[in-house]
Amino acid sequence: MLNGKNILITGGTGSFGKQFVKTILKHYTPNKIIIYSRDELKQYEMAQRFSASCMRYFIGDVRDKERLISAMNGVDYVVHAAALKHVPIAEYNPMECIKTNINGAQNVIDASLHCGVSRVIALSTDKAASPINLYGATKLASDKLFVAANNIRGGQDIRFAVVRYGNVLGSRGSVIPFFEKLIAQGATELPITDERMTRFWITLQEGVDFVLQNFQRMHGGEIFIPKIPSMKVVDVARVIAPKLPHKNVGIRPGEKMHEVMCPRDDSHLTLEFHDHYVIKPSIQFTDNADFSKNNCGEMGVPVEYGFKYSSDTNSDWLTAETLLEKIALTQDEEK
Repeated sequence: MLNGKNILITGGTGSFGKQFVKTILKHYTPNKIIIYSRDELKQYEMAQRFSASCMRYFIGDVRDKERLISAMNGVDYVVHAAALKHVPIAEYNPMECIKTNINGAQNVIDASLHCGVSRVIALSTDKAASPINLYGATKLASDKLFVAANNIRGGQDIRFAVVRYGNVLGSRGSVIPFFEKLIAQGATELPITDERMTRFWITLQEGVDFVLQNFQRMHGGEIFIPKIPSMKVVDVARVIAPKLPHKNVGIRPGEKMHEVMCPRDDSHLTLEFHDHYVIKPSIQFTDNADFSKNNCGEMGVPVEYGFKYSSDTNSDWLTAETLLEKIALTQDEEK
């Protein structure tokens, strides 16, 4: 699929971008992999690890449409991973979050259309489902922009879709590296927001594989959601540090008790496949695709009205043993 192709990843120096590049270099022979991000130090450090002849590093911000157009010249596939993601910081700096997550999303869409890109997938988050914080609200707006972009492509052979998933084990924003850092610093207790809190969990490699699969599956306009396991945050702490006590610090501003990836209000649009869900677009496109059958031939069925895919009512739960196995795999991936 990606052999001989040109691929651009916005925010490519992040955890996802590194694992995505590692996977592509292992399984494909692309013509170019373009890392588009604004931090020169992170690009320098990433270039020391990934120095294959196909690698290109572009300094640029998704807020800058002209620079995006320059970087996307001749590109076939785009993964939009750039975002401001820190919930409390977004609450304190709302316009900066809006400029990157909403305006930046539209710039990626415009540049992709201008440059004749073939396929575009934007990474989303559980926080975009029934959002209660600004970060989630901006990502919901971004999701809507990418879905609607399929209606402005004219005669171009370009498709836009969204991938939404929960907490990534080992990513910089995950609670697990936070707990491990506290333990390494000699903490005598671990902070827990609430003992009832649950989260969905996915590894970086699972996230990368899901994106690659959906490049093949997509008609354009879908929000793809993987079926992944849940676990209580307090149980994660018990697995990582069985002997350390916990301190209840309360829920942070804008934080949810449980994660939702398929909201109840979207149940009439939601299809269930064997290992994932698809939320169909709520608007009608000029070329109406049959979303119940994807381009890999997999068949989906409508969920029951009122269905909600939430981390607290999930049927799949991580055990302590499986969590430790996934953490070990994540550590191996980082080497």
